Amino acid sequence: MNRTRADGVQEETGGTGTLGKAMAVLEAVAMADRPQRFTDILQAVRQPRGTLHRLLAHLVEEGLLVQRRDLSYEPGLRLLKFAYRSWSGNRFRDIAEQHLLRLHELTGETVHLGVLRETEIIYVDKVESRQTVRMSSQIGKASPAYCTGIGKAALSSLARSEAERIAARMEFHPFTAHTHRSAASLLAEIEVIRRDGHAFDREEHEAEICCVAAPIAVPEHDLVAGISVTGPSYRVSTAQLAAWAADVRRAAAEIEEEVRIRLGPRRDGR
Repeated sequence: MNRTRADGVQEETGGTGTLGKAMAVLEAVAMADRPQRFTDILQAVRQPRGTLHRLLAHLVEEGLLVQRRDLSYEPGLRLLKFAYRSWSGNRFRDIAEQHLLRLHELTGETVHLGVLRETEIIYVDKVESRQTVRMSSQIGKASPAYCTGIGKAALSSLARSEAERIAARMEFHPFTAHTHRSAASLLAEIEVIRRDGHAFDREEHEAEICCVAAPIAVPEHDLVAGISVTGPSYRVSTAQLAAWAADVRRAAAEIEEEVRIRLGPRRDGR
């Protein structure tokens, strides 16, 4: 419930949606590249100033955020503890690890494992390239699904209606000259990916960075993910990516099979 102050500004008085508002504040701070000032967070979450002040105070008190001497905010140790527990207990990552390592040994390039979360891909594991020039990607980082190899591969494993629903929610930002500009363009490529079984990122998210990816889908565990081999375009040619496609598809299929074996049935019978 909200009330209107004498100056006409609405102020929240109840607890409705408080958890969602707090999560939005946490995300704004945790996903930022630098500590966030109050005005930065205010602009990102667009909540009433009074509400935001209270939420920040509660989050600091609970150790989820830390307020620095310059009054900016950064993630607190308790939040990092939660992230570590989630990371260390991720069974999907553990199952996939040996397959990522084998693909890395075969190619010598960076191998990524990512999970689809609506319009984004969350990277849950990475094996770094042996080369001097490496990727700037980070575990836990989210990237748009429409311009990443893993994202497009994961979308291709969904039913067409579900892929269309997600594509309709996307905001297409032109990261490079090769980035998809519309849902129609993306969905057309996804049809090709369904046919071929693998996807390419042709410098669509970052200039001079390309990859080949394959989907990992285990519907009974609500798992929609992907695996990729990534490298700089000056070192990894289109022909080389195409040559690795079968190996990436094989790794994805092996991960799917092992997830089913080790995690067993779900959905209908846990």
